[in-house]
Amino acid sequence: MNQKMMIDGTENIHGPGLFEINHADGSRSVTNVRRLAGAEREPGSMFIGAGTIMLGLLAAGLLYVSFSAQFTYIFAAKHEHAASIIQALMLDVGMVIFAVLGLGLSKQGKPSRVERTLIMVCALLSAAMNYAASDTASPRSVVAYTAAPVFLAIVTDRAIAVVRRHVLGIDEASAWSALARPLMGCARVLGFILLYGLRFILAAPETASGLRRVVLNAAPLPAPPVRMIEAEAPTKKAALLQLYRGHADYGDRTKVSQVAAELAAKAELQPGTARSYLYAEIDGRAS
Repeated sequence: MNQKMMIDGTENIHGPGLFEINHADGSRSVTNVRRLAGAEREPGSMFIGAGTIMLGLLAAGLLYVSFSAQFTYIFAAKHEHAASIIQALMLDVGMVIFAVLGLGLSKQGKPSRVERTLIMVCALLSAAMNYAASDTASPRSVVAYTAAPVFLAIVTDRAIAVVRRHVLGIDEASAWSALARPLMGCARVLGFILLYGLRFILAAPETASGLRRVVLNAAPLPAPPVRMIEAEAPTKKAALLQLYRGHADYGDRTKVSQVAAELAAKAELQPGTARSYLYAEIDGRAS
């Protein structure tokens, strides 16, 4: 038999922790006492928390593995114990710091692209340092030395992505995709070079001609500058003669003085100068 217990206007129904609330408008709703207290957990939060704890344990173990390799390599070069310890911890501890910051931002539903990218950078640099400490002639030695920081970076990146998806329900692109894009670009360029190298061997003249056209089309020469040719303004004499040739008394020597006085101001000349130009025009026309 279901028992109901009234507590401050609420009553417990159908199992522990469930409460039915009677609202002022007469409606009723069922809620959880943890939700009322603000301590309700989202589904799956316990698994996310457990995974985060295991990530911390894994980071501690892999940190020791990577530190051991880097300390041996750095100490052999510097012969300073304290300095070698600090430098050997530098990259891996930095990766752990960025992982903690990324997890904190993800729990708040905020993006953490920069932190995830820096995790990847620290992991690659740590792997490069471990590679220098390994026997580069042995693939097994290289893998044994470089696997720890790379694997830790991959697990950390996925843990941050899962926490972010758990909080917001959306995923964030992996920081490793930023590394994949330039690698794909380099692979595409390398494939292009190999393909055209093979084509050049099989058909050298046609390939050379085609590549020449591609280069010329891709890098056209700039157009020559356009020279602005300014129209020369007509001289005062030319302006006077043009006015005189359209005048009704053109060619009449008896009216040259009168016409010169009339047209001189329009051509910006003195009447005497205009009269000389008009006489010369008549004499030239008569000859």
